[in-house]
Amino acid sequence: MKKKEKIEALIAYFQENMPNPETELQYNNPYELLVAVILSAQCTDKRVNMVTPELFKRFPNAQALARTDSEEVFEYIKSISYPNNKAKHLVGMAKILSEDFKNEVPEKIEDLTKMPGVGRKTANVIASVIHNQPTMAVDTHVFRVSHRLGLVKRTAKTPLAVEKELIKYFSDEIIPKAHHWLILHGRYTCMARNPQCEFCGIKNLCDSYPRILKEGVLENDKKLPSIH
Repeated sequence: MKKKEKIEALIAYFQENMPNPETELQYNNPYELLVAVILSAQCTDKRVNMVTPELFKRFPNAQALARTDSEEVFEYIKSISYPNNKAKHLVGMAKILSEDFKNEVPEKIEDLTKMPGVGRKTANVIASVIHNQPTMAVDTHVFRVSHRLGLVKRTAKTPLAVEKELIKYFSDEIIPKAHHWLILHGRYTCMARNPQCEFCGIKNLCDSYPRILKEGVLENDKKLPSIH
């Protein structure tokens, strides 16, 4: 199957079975999503959603967060992975957001990445979810699923390389949806250690399915870097 045909079949499947995919992070405004995405690095969305209600109650906006220190923030997020670093990032982010961007979460990737804790993946999430831009955030799920399905070449060994390949094949309109499709498929079906191939509706499109069926988790998966 040619790449174009595979992409078209993939889109058709997800449009029918997951027409309105959304992030599982809970938020009410761009500031809250930015905080939640920073916290979600190397942490589950479920855990982040357990922490953020009290955090947002105490720090409802960037000004409030900018006025505190990382020690206080730490107490709200200590059950999150790497809480010390993330507490410092959140305070630093809030100061820049309130001082340089007047509390408006910026649209441009280069502006977003000026803030502590905001790498390209986080910036792409914000640009896509908040500003509906055609950006493809590549996390560990997107990275794994893209390789298993054969959407990207094995030589695409970095998040940026995978991102560049994916945006070539999905239209600008579809990219924001495709980001969530790949994440959710990787989170609930095409898991790293125990892929649920028997329940997968796109296994006929998957380059790796015959080998997974025979060998279990692919040996090559172990060579893929962990992306956060």
